[in-house]
Amino acid sequence: MERSQLQPVRGMNDILAEDMPYWQFLERCAREVFDEYGYQEVRVPLVESTELFKRSIGEFTDIVEKEMYTFLDKGGDSLTLRPEATAGLVRAAISNGMLHNQKHRIWTSGPMFRHERPQKGRYRQFHQLDCEAFGYEGPDVDAEMILLSARLWRRLGIARVSLQINSLGTPESRRGYRELLVQHFEAHRNQLDQDSVRRLGGNPMRILDTKNPDMRPVVESAPLMTDHLDAESRAHFDGLQAHLDACGIPFRINPRLVRGLDYYTRTVFEWTTDALGAQDAVCSGGRYDGLVAQLGGEPTPAIGWGLGQERVTALLRESGVTVPGMVPDVYVVLAGDAAERKGLALVEGWRDALPGLRITSHLGGGSFKSQLRRADRSGAALAVIVGDDEVARQRAALKTLRDERPQEQCGWAEVPARISTLLLRQGLQPGEG
Repeated sequence: MERSQLQPVRGMNDILAEDMPYWQFLERCAREVFDEYGYQEVRVPLVESTELFKRSIGEFTDIVEKEMYTFLDKGGDSLTLRPEATAGLVRAAISNGMLHNQKHRIWTSGPMFRHERPQKGRYRQFHQLDCEAFGYEGPDVDAEMILLSARLWRRLGIARVSLQINSLGTPESRRGYRELLVQHFEAHRNQLDQDSVRRLGGNPMRILDTKNPDMRPVVESAPLMTDHLDAESRAHFDGLQAHLDACGIPFRINPRLVRGLDYYTRTVFEWTTDALGAQDAVCSGGRYDGLVAQLGGEPTPAIGWGLGQERVTALLRESGVTVPGMVPDVYVVLAGDAAERKGLALVEGWRDALPGLRITSHLGGGSFKSQLRRADRSGAALAVIVGDDEVARQRAALKTLRDERPQEQCGWAEVPARISTLLLRQGLQPGEG
């Protein structure tokens, strides 16, 4: 009886070797930029108490209502695979006593989980880079968060992104604005879809974030939050704009930008692109000054952003950014029984002498011609050939694969130096392929 072929869980994708150079390039550049700004890496669990996300994200959000992967463990506790990173980082800061008269700038990365309808650029398991700052009140840290992300785009070689910013004010100032929104949407109730009617009684600001094009007219005619900011939030937002102007960062104020999570206050921002179709947001964030206290910690100002790695790696491809490849620098051909017996130990010695160089040793036998064809297809710049005759004489042949330079021979001890010289003549540094 024939067994059916196992498939991945819907919306949870494999990341194959051919994709990894883009992922590694993104992660390497991000780590460099975080280090340069003084942000320290932390790692938190993938699974948290369900209550954490209900209290932080908000019960009237799509994430909590529809999308979380929640289950009971053997002890009867309700647990959830993290749908985003901020709540877990705040919980970790509180649990580990990090916020007693302290300030922290931290970052993390890893998989998140949401049971959404899979489509291009949106998956049920997705990966984020995330950075947060705790204990900083002024607009200067808001600006630094944006400057850090802008530097990351430059480091990656991505130009097709633009910045939108907005202010949501304080919870107090939003109460009056909320009443105006409810009045507006109640007056146009017949134009609201089912989700918006439901949100009207819970968090009407989420209606502004609707993706339903039929509701565009009623959303566009709604009152603007920026017209109802308290004085302190207005001064904070003006300060952020002044910092961005001084640093030469272009931006657009989008008064409809509310973000999808209930914990945001004051500054919110989003980097978008026109290169990926409907899934245009590639990095989003904002302030959440009340969240730490809401989760049981001391009142602490905080801000953060998250970057979708699937979307940014797709943007790297779409932008034609050249990333360092995973092809070997050197392919070692081992032709003959004696060469195969000696080969692994020989290549290990060359690796010791050439740390950082990518050296692929042929495995599995095969004729000299077939091995040389495989060496050429590997993309390596150089083939080192060891046959039974070479073993008897303790020599190796070196053949450049990307030009017509004559093949040469040298003793085994001289091979590392000759590899370095030949690669440098071709303008290659170790690891460039």
